[in-house]
Amino acid sequence: MATVPLVEKPPAPAVEPPAPNPRKSILSYWRLYAAISPFYLLFLAFGLIPVGFSLYLSFHRWDGLGSMEYAGLSQYKYLLTDTDFWSSIGNTIIIWALATFPMIFLAMVTAVMLNSAVRFKKIYRFAYFLPNVTSVVAVAIIFGSVFSTNFGLVNALLQAVGLDQVAWLNTPWGIKVAIATLMTWQWTGYNAIIFLAGLQTIPGELYEAARVDGAGPVQTFFRITLPMMRPVLLFVLVISTVTGLQSFSEPQVLLQTTANESTFSGGPDHAGRTMVLYFFQQTFDNNDFGYGAAVAWGIFLVVVIFSIINWRLVQRRGED
Repeated sequence: MATVPLVEKPPAPAVEPPAPNPRKSILSYWRLYAAISPFYLLFLAFGLIPVGFSLYLSFHRWDGLGSMEYAGLSQYKYLLTDTDFWSSIGNTIIIWALATFPMIFLAMVTAVMLNSAVRFKKIYRFAYFLPNVTSVVAVAIIFGSVFSTNFGLVNALLQAVGLDQVAWLNTPWGIKVAIATLMTWQWTGYNAIIFLAGLQTIPGELYEAARVDGAGPVQTFFRITLPMMRPVLLFVLVISTVTGLQSFSEPQVLLQTTANESTFSGGPDHAGRTMVLYFFQQTFDNNDFGYGAAVAWGIFLVVVIFSIINWRLVQRRGED
């Protein structure tokens, strides 16, 4: 008897699952979005909207009360030829250089010392970080007394070693040195803690191998510590650039108002008038909110350019 071959049934066509509805999936997480929404609402209200409005305002003339008058690019054209603005850029760069490079050096030395300390590490870290959390206004008032011409501690030390007094807060370079010293004192401890965190990530085996090969402390520092600390150094340099080029409270309080000058004038000969002080002077002393907005965007551009330059310099040294 012949057998009939079995014929397999064709497989059933696969049924594709329905495509997920992105709108429905987003709505299903509405509680999570509602939980994080306060941050974004505050950022929108006090961050993006003011920034956008300042850009819009920079193309208008406005005294803060009357109607706005469209000015186009005229305020930016005037900004490029404004000698006072360029002078404030020069003051800011000089003060930043006088403060940043000594500060980075002292912060690195302090971090190395803290890293090698055996006892009381936490106390040292707290003591070095304390200046950063102290009120800038209070510190500036104290430094104003320290650099006082007649009764300042600095001049007292100069006289003790037989040198003449220096009118720190009445001469252009004295003003810059006083502001830079204040900023160095304020930020050295903060950056030392950052450097210390970077030092603690370097494997100890590298130092042990260097000691076995006969390397001294100086060779170890330049051959191991600095190359391994390059990312941290880049971070500190960029942050110091951003904060240093936006200095405001230090010169504003240190060089308080005189009888005939604005609180934003920057002292005698405007030697301490930084870019941000100039922005406040144009905006609130002259009531020129449109030009003040243009100055603010000019400050933003200067900070970005200097940050990129610092980043490229450190990166190039790393490649070499």
